[in-house]
Amino acid sequence: MRSQTSIAVGALAAAGQIGDATVRYVAVPAVLLVCAYHVLAARKIRTADIAILLAAIVSVPLTSLIHAAMTHFGAFSMVAPLTTISPAGQWAHHLVLTLMNIRILFGAVTGPLAVLGLAGTTLGLVCLLAAVFGFSKVVWTWRTARRSEQLLCVAIVVNLATFAVSTLPQPMNPYEIVAVLPFGAVLAARACVPARPADARSGRVALAAAALAALLPLTAAASLPTAGLTDGPLTAWLEAHGLTYGIAGYWDASALTVQSGNQVQVRAVVQPDGKITPYGWETKASWYDPSQHDATFVIGYPSGKGNLTAAEAEQNFGRPAAIYQVAGRVILVYQKDLLKELPLVRPVSPG
Repeated sequence: MRSQTSIAVGALAAAGQIGDATVRYVAVPAVLLVCAYHVLAARKIRTADIAILLAAIVSVPLTSLIHAAMTHFGAFSMVAPLTTISPAGQWAHHLVLTLMNIRILFGAVTGPLAVLGLAGTTLGLVCLLAAVFGFSKVVWTWRTARRSEQLLCVAIVVNLATFAVSTLPQPMNPYEIVAVLPFGAVLAARACVPARPADARSGRVALAAAALAALLPLTAAASLPTAGLTDGPLTAWLEAHGLTYGIAGYWDASALTVQSGNQVQVRAVVQPDGKITPYGWETKASWYDPSQHDATFVIGYPSGKGNLTAAEAEQNFGRPAAIYQVAGRVILVYQKDLLKELPLVRPVSPG
């Protein structure tokens, strides 16, 4: 049974890492720390925890081998995760941003982000407090807590800590800590809901209350008006002027391509250290191949706005043949294929 558990943990860890590198930096360390704690507490080496710990360690090189084999046989390669540690002087500010992103994750926010108004904000705050209560309860009863509860707590700490000391924290970037939401929900449920209801009626009432708490916000959100297409005028302008292939920052590229029905194809770029480079997130190398495409325009923003400015475009590609102001963007049109001036490397993510 012990060997089966360790094999299952190793297989799940490897499978998770194949799909999302976050598993390597959050789940695997959490398993190692919890297992190491129980080994030290038991003062024994030959235990199930040692087997699980070794399985988690082996899953890392195993995943690398699987990735190499998949790439060899024609699978898409994954973008390397951003693992740079930020300067220690930024950690305090990053901690503030991390707390802000936790509030966004749970919906405990006000202002434009509170799409469901005060009721949604209140529910989000209640959920956040419930998760904090569940986390605190496990920490308080650590020695008697279940391993699964300990694992969830440690995973939350590892996720938030690695996020805070990395270069990823931004005011609106909760995506890298999204695992905190389901982990916190499980801990909240374990702490706030009795494991065994006193009777069947109490169980039905609790189930009905949980269903309402889950369905009401979803129903309210579904009733909100659908967001309109804000880039329609820009797409129409590009089509009218025969500009069908160009480059732009991440937030404009794919959106414009989709809204035009692929009639205008705009490919994403980034500018690490000021050098415009193909973006490797959800892109294909062929999109940046000058033998297949001819990119003649850049979509930028006025200085200080957006993720690619007109000034950065001119610094990289020189003076354009024409400049237009359309829908808050700056369109720089060139009489050359801009793809020929991009770095001759595979698309990379910003770092």
